[in-house]
Amino acid sequence: MKITFKKIHTVSNYISFSRILLGIPIFYFVSHIENIEGARYILVGLYFTAFLTDILDGYFARKFNDISELGKIIDPLADKILVIMVVIYLYYFNIIPDYYFWIVVLRDLIIFTGGIFVSNRIGIVLPSNYLGKATVLSIGFFIITVTLGASRESTIYALFLYLSIGLSFASVIGYGLRGYKEIKKVKNETI
Repeated sequence: MKITFKKIHTVSNYISFSRILLGIPIFYFVSHIENIEGARYILVGLYFTAFLTDILDGYFARKFNDISELGKIIDPLADKILVIMVVIYLYYFNIIPDYYFWIVVLRDLIIFTGGIFVSNRIGIVLPSNYLGKATVLSIGFFIITVTLGASRESTIYALFLYLSIGLSFASVIGYGLRGYKEIKKVKNETI
């Protein structure tokens, strides 16, 4: 089955695209976090702006009945681009543990490639679910905690680190099970 992109020009798709563009100032301030006074606070403001756009794109897609195949792709892609960009920087400068970097990157890679496989099999893009959104949110809280300079020994650091790791594993398993069920459902319908 082929995926068709009937709705492209929607408010929610433009909001999702703007979240990708937020990567430019985020990258700038992340790469100058120690050199620009107030960069940490500007970054937290940009993170919250990205989070707000994530909420708004879903809200407008449902309100105007503009849920589209492109939107199902661009929304999580925007999340992945922003998260991976920040995590790469934090890893490069040894601000986060090596294993955390690999967990986040591999999670996104597995979900992305698995999503392409499932979409090719069933002809539609599976939308994000609450477990995926909760995982990205927990990773976001960990990134904010690290951006604000929390010590690795602090309770808040450990809380968001382990919460986001647990949810990362759960989301991969959850997406895998969803994909398997959808492929099986389509297969049964064609018999």
